[in-house]
Amino acid sequence: MEIREVTEEKKRYLSLLLIADEQESMIDRYLDRGTMFILDDGGIKGECVVTDEGNGILEIKNLAIEPACHRMGYGKALINYVAARYRGQYSVLQVGTGDSPLTIPFYEKCGFIRSHKVRNFFTENYDHPIYEGGVMLTDMIYLQRELSF
Repeated sequence: MEIREVTEEKKRYLSLLLIADEQESMIDRYLDRGTMFILDDGGIKGECVVTDEGNGILEIKNLAIEPACHRMGYGKALINYVAARYRGQYSVLQVGTGDSPLTIPFYEKCGFIRSHKVRNFFTENYDHPIYEGGVMLTDMIYLQRELSF
């Protein structure tokens, strides 16, 4: 398994990016200013985009794993890689996600705790309803993990 940074032509991974964020115009808001990593394990299995949000906060804007590769540890591997790479440069790793039974437990298992929420984020920023795990997403739930030195 190899994780490497992508510095050019990030949109070539659009099909993966759209797994985690299904509206391309929303991806366009962070892709250019973000740092992108891909996980290759006999082929590209996943990706992660992180951004500097100021005040020592690094945010995961997009984390996606090929559906056939779920529950194989790739998402956790990307998170742990990012946490190790940026430890000492940032104090907090943050992620915003929908209040979904699929994503919240995953991040909690990766050491994140709930921080705050932005009400109506999905209904006000997307041009169509977003459903995950049978739940319509409305609020953005932020979770944080400390990046110890």
